[in-house]
Amino acid sequence: MAGTEDFEEFARAGIPRLYRTAWLLTGDRHHAEDLVQDTLANMLKTWARIDNPGAYARTAMARTFISQRRRRSWSERPTAELPEQVERVGDVELRVALREALGELAPLDRAVLVLRYFEDRSVEQVALDLGKNASAITTRTARALDRLRVVLGDNAVQLIAH
Repeated sequence: MAGTEDFEEFARAGIPRLYRTAWLLTGDRHHAEDLVQDTLANMLKTWARIDNPGAYARTAMARTFISQRRRRSWSERPTAELPEQVERVGDVELRVALREALGELAPLDRAVLVLRYFEDRSVEQVALDLGKNASAITTRTARALDRLRVVLGDNAVQLIAH
């Protein structure tokens, strides 16, 4: 089963990057873990037909995220205990403000910004990942950035100045 071994190697090597992208998309540790798991499970089903696993994973993750956000159950967060708080290195205020601002965006807008600016993908790559045309991604990016500026408001200048 060389195919299964190849998949396991890809998954082990790719989980940190996939998790980071998933966390940026979802803004929640548990949802990010679920998104990575769903993405890898879907990839395993079609592993033999995947030519570029990295690109396929990003595309599958973005589309799964958008699909999940459309469901009503998305906002449910059952928990018996509060999660442990991990001390973060860096500008915590900026991270929190950015995460909250991204959470205010529509799922597709959030996916576009995460793929474009955090994953450093080109407009054409994002268009392929999301099944849209490049001009739609350019327009969506501009509108999402405008919305992000509105959501951040005066905090944007203060956060950048720190």
